[in-house]
Amino acid sequence: MNCKNCNYPLSQSDNYCVECGAKVIRNRLTIRNLFAHLSEQFLNYDNKFLQTFLGLLIRPQEVIGLYINGTRKRYMNVISYFAIAISFAGFFTFVNQKFFPDTYAQFFKSMNQDEFQAEFTSQFYSMILEYQSFIIFMMVPVLALMSKLVFLRNKKFNYTEHLVINMYAYSEVSIIITFFSFFLQLDTELFGLFSLFFLPLQIFYFAYVYMRLYQLSFVQIVLKSMLFLVILAVFYIIFVILLLLYTVLFTDLMERAIEIEKAKRATSYIISSAMNWTS
Repeated sequence: MNCKNCNYPLSQSDNYCVECGAKVIRNRLTIRNLFAHLSEQFLNYDNKFLQTFLGLLIRPQEVIGLYINGTRKRYMNVISYFAIAISFAGFFTFVNQKFFPDTYAQFFKSMNQDEFQAEFTSQFYSMILEYQSFIIFMMVPVLALMSKLVFLRNKKFNYTEHLVINMYAYSEVSIIITFFSFFLQLDTELFGLFSLFFLPLQIFYFAYVYMRLYQLSFVQIVLKSMLFLVILAVFYIIFVILLLLYTVLFTDLMERAIEIEKAKRATSYIISSAMNWTS
């Protein structure tokens, strides 16, 4: 028989192709061996996804460094890992919007925001969730540019390598945040509070990754993090302004918020008139 992946001639005793390394499949696809294959790929300790996830937690300099230096077999490549993170986050968004659509609104109301503020803020967050894949694709190159600016004097990594670093780091922290969000969305208050730590958690992990890659001391990484925060503040303000402009110009969010405010004021006027008439 020939290999079904590269058409290289195989013997009957071969379990793997000697040319491309693919596993030889002799049995017809069934539900049982399909689940066995999925378990082998994602649940067993030796699979690349789990090794990459644990490696980025414990020794990110090894996972990222090996990929940048050309070793691509030991861990999952950056594109595949990034795609898994985006898909996982997209699935969470679907579940959240389908089964827990009022999570953010309830949280912001619990923070003593009035109906107008809670509605506007929750819709704003919902829109970010809806377009998060696009936002991620736009943000990663920007993050790579920011990290390149932070380490401008250090020529150890070029912009493309910074792009790889940020894709790995963003994917890792996104998987962690999404995993906990699945469970915490069952409790509105916990989920809302956890969402407030998204950005600090990302900054902390990125600092951890760059500290390992550049072998920085604690004082050095603190100073670099402060510089990063300054650059981040500038980019963040620009991003929020653009997002608000999009919200005002291309969505009905502002119209709905204005209607809520008008209704609230009308209700207040009626109650006030009634109280005056009664008195």
